[in-house]
Parts: sequence; structure tokens; C-alpha cells
Amino acid sequence: MAQDPLDHELPDLPPNAFGKLDRNPDPLFYGQPRFVAHIDAGAIAAVTDLYREVVPTGGDILDLMSSWISHLPDEVGYASVVGHGLNAAELAANPRLTRRFVQDLNAEAHLPLETASIDAVLICVSVQYLERPVAVLSEVARVLRPGAPVVISFSNRCFPTKAVAIWHGLDAARQAQLVGFYLERAGFSRIDAYALRREGGPGDPMTAVIGRTLIA
Repeated sequence: MAQDPLDHELPDLPPNAFGKLDRNPDPLFYGQPRFVAHIDAGAIAAVTDLYREVVPTGGDILDLMSSWISHLPDEVGYASVVGHGLNAAELAANPRLTRRFVQDLNAEAHLPLETASIDAVLICVSVQYLERPVAVLSEVARVLRPGAPVVISFSNRCFPTKAVAIWHGLDAARQAQLVGFYLERAGFSRIDAYALRREGGPGDPMTAVIGRTLIA
């Protein structure tokens, strides 16, 4: 079987690891806004609690692959919250965002942000859609201030035709290992994984992987 051209940045993974059932450009799939919650209330609360602990109050935040809600704690203020996504209407409806931009990261990984300008990057229930995760997370490392976190959270819910092939064959623990592998290859030196809500319990499970670059 021929190697998928998107696999070149992670040659250790199986051929076609980043193939998708739906290979049409992502902007076509996300063209219509979806004003729905993609995880249940308990999972959202777990993510919000994590953000409360990890995301710095008063910081400049990037909510990558965002939507109409960001799950940030209501009582915490931030200097700015930049929101990225693929649907302008969803981003416009997000009250936490102070700035918004639409960009297909699978077509263009470069982020239109200054180097070392962000205090935390959030990626919630979306990492499974990245076809070039190392390229995107290398950009995340570039825009983060030294030692600042990227918080990647995910559940077992997704749009199955848009998730990459390798994601479907892994349980939550191995998905966390895969995300950690992405982060390591992207230059993150401290990587920690957390089971926020375990599989087999009530409600949606939730896992988080946090990466930090070295403090200069």
C-alpha cells in the first residue's frame, strides 16, 4: 500500500495513519454551523475545572479548533482569548473570544500570531482531526511563551468520517500516548496525561494531555 503523503512527518506510524473516510476539504464539512455541545455536561465541567487550574488568569489565550463555546471558567478573566475554527458563525457566537480567525489547519499549519505571544493554547475534542499534527503543534510551540501550556483534551466522541484512521483503533490511554508522541516530536519537553473522567463510568469519558516547552 502506498504511503499517504501526509504521513511523512511521523514515519514511525503505520502507512495511511492520517487517512480519513471523508477526504474532501474540511471547510466543506464544517460549512454549516453546529450550535451543539460535543461532550456532555459532566465532561464539560471536567474540562472547565482543568482550565481553572492550568490556564493563567489574565493571560493571552488561544482556543484552537474552537466553536461557539470555549469551556473557560465564567468567573476568570483573561487579557485576550483568540479563537480559531472553521466556521465563522460559530466563532462569532462565542462570547469569550476577543478575536477570531478561520483557517483550515490541514491545508495551512502556520498560525497568524507572533512568536512567544500566548500564555496557553487549548485544543478541546479536536486533535483527532489533525492530518499534520506535528506541524500544527510545532506552530503552537512557537506562539507559546516559554513554559506555557498547551492543553489537549478529548473524549470518545467525534465526527468519525473526519477523524484520522489511527485514532479509531486506540483506547483513551493509547490516544493519550499518541498525543504525547505528537507533542514530543513538536518540541515539547514536559508532557503529562490525566484521566479526567474514565471510560466505563457514567457520562462521556475525558482525557487531557498537557505539554510545556522549556523555560528559557
